[in-house]
Amino acid sequence: MPRKRSNGRSKSERERLLALLANPTPPGGVGPRVVKTSRALLTVDPAEFRCTRLASQLADEWVEYVAATAITSHAQTYHLAVNRFCEYADGALGPRAGAASLTDPRLFDVLVNWELSLPESYAPSSTYPAVLASGVRMLIVRRDDHPDREVAPELAGLARRPGLLTSGEKTERDEFTRHEKRAMVRAAWQSAHAARKRLDEGRALAEQGRPPDAGSWTNVPDLLWGIAHQGITLDEVRHRVPPLSEWPYELREFAADGNKVLNAATARIQLLRRLFACLYPHTFDLHAFRILLMDATGYTSEEVTGFGEKQVEFLPKGVRLTLVKKRAGLLRHRAFRDLPASRKEPDQQEADEGRLTVNWPRREASEVVRQLLDFTAQARGRAPDVTDTLFVSAAVHADYTVVFGPWRPKCDLSFKAWLDAVGVEVQGDPHIGRLRKSVKVEKAIVTEGRVSDAADDHTEEAFIGHYAQGTTLRILSGRTIATAQQHWFDQALDRVDGPTVLSDGQDVDQDRLQATGLSAQEAEGIMAGQLDMGVSHCKNPYQGPFSRPGELCVVAPLRCLECRNAWILPSNLPQLLLFKRHLERLRTVLAPPAFARLWGQSWANLGAVLDDRTPEELAHARKHIEAGEAVLDLPLAANTEFDA
Repeated sequence: MPRKRSNGRSKSERERLLALLANPTPPGGVGPRVVKTSRALLTVDPAEFRCTRLASQLADEWVEYVAATAITSHAQTYHLAVNRFCEYADGALGPRAGAASLTDPRLFDVLVNWELSLPESYAPSSTYPAVLASGVRMLIVRRDDHPDREVAPELAGLARRPGLLTSGEKTERDEFTRHEKRAMVRAAWQSAHAARKRLDEGRALAEQGRPPDAGSWTNVPDLLWGIAHQGITLDEVRHRVPPLSEWPYELREFAADGNKVLNAATARIQLLRRLFACLYPHTFDLHAFRILLMDATGYTSEEVTGFGEKQVEFLPKGVRLTLVKKRAGLLRHRAFRDLPASRKEPDQQEADEGRLTVNWPRREASEVVRQLLDFTAQARGRAPDVTDTLFVSAAVHADYTVVFGPWRPKCDLSFKAWLDAVGVEVQGDPHIGRLRKSVKVEKAIVTEGRVSDAADDHTEEAFIGHYAQGTTLRILSGRTIATAQQHWFDQALDRVDGPTVLSDGQDVDQDRLQATGLSAQEAEGIMAGQLDMGVSHCKNPYQGPFSRPGELCVVAPLRCLECRNAWILPSNLPQLLLFKRHLERLRTVLAPPAFARLWGQSWANLGAVLDDRTPEELAHARKHIEAGEAVLDLPLAANTEFDA
């Protein structure tokens, strides 16, 4: 059975792997294969498996592929895929594992069964099974493409065919809410200022001290002086600082840092970490600067933590940064302009418990970069080989060694731990990538939803597939669609909005007409009969919806029952009954679809008006018609219909 591998490596093991990296095992040779990424040293040791030859072949392809493509995060995926497949092959082949290789056609069944077994170890919607399976297939295809390396045809054919597993369902992370992002940025500024203040006070205190041999090994300024001037080593602190029981009160308070309990066994290491924290940045501090840079630039965590001092150029009103996105292989030069004074946010913000006064710049990348350069200057001076990032911190290990190196938030202190420490509560997964989405959403809102502008640092397809799925943009899109639909719905209603009907039996006079919204002139014209259009009165026949503005309406009285300008009074009832007869005649000569298209709205509105009349009113109107006192004047074209 394969030996259990440990993620944690001792110092001697790390040195051994670095030596192997400097003198790598040749293809087909005996020994571990080592790949170095920005995060870790990865190794595949064929000696850990019974299928040694198979593991060597896959490991050789893995090493060459990583070197040829310079992949970073995916190197670990291939590493896991090789180890998982070789572990499975050991168990599946048993005693025959020693003879297993990619030239053996019997490995066909092993590969198929391994792929089908992968989903058992993951959630139903996980993408990992398909990713691991495709990783091994890709290495087999790569080996088969090499003219001097043999692969069984059955195995090569399987590797080139579509995978047996689906890609799974990847759940997109939602962006932080505006309230969460605002709280996060506010906490980041407060944390950054507190860290700068701590370093200023610590360095000022160190200048008050002197060498501990000339002063005291229990005096805080003297210890700070020794570390700041590299006059003492960590081993000297370990052996020359007296036991905890002999510490003065000031030294105990300093090492405890107000909220830690000192233990005699770990008191010296706590003291050292506190001393270094007063002189150099640590992981907690740099979380704040990453948040501020992501908020100010809108770029990813990888990009804002991946530029060094040489990639910074200050402009008269801003800063130009060289940003590297290793995953996509992109190198970009971007200028970030300072906001005009008129667009800067006020220094006072409303807090839940009252007024909170802060004096920091808002969303200015140049100011954040300046502060970061100054904040990490001494730490970067202690790590001259680190030139590709400004995020350099000091870490004191339990073995009394200190490391000045690139910031690794996932290894040292997670983003979630930082949020908990500063008291910012977020819903959902506390992942830094959600902050990038929040900034992208803001950009999409500012650019009024123009995808080409919002996707200015990646493809439009990436924006639509990855960033446009956030809750905020979904809500805004829904509101936009609903607003557009309501606009056209209102337009349609405005065009076919029926007439205003006065049919409650009360006397109609000029005052009542004015009370319904008519002007005095319009009310007077209706009362005098000057605006009588046949079946109704019109408040303005020169502003009808069926004619151009300023032209006399040409469709009266045929379309008056569909017009918003029409006013129907009780005196119009006889003409309405005559118009109903006209429409009833048309219903007998027109096909139902044609009648509905031409006269459906008028017929519906006419029915609604007549239904509001009492039987007595209808009977009285019919008597007027029978007596010849009511006449309906229609244009000649109304008597001819073409059923189109």
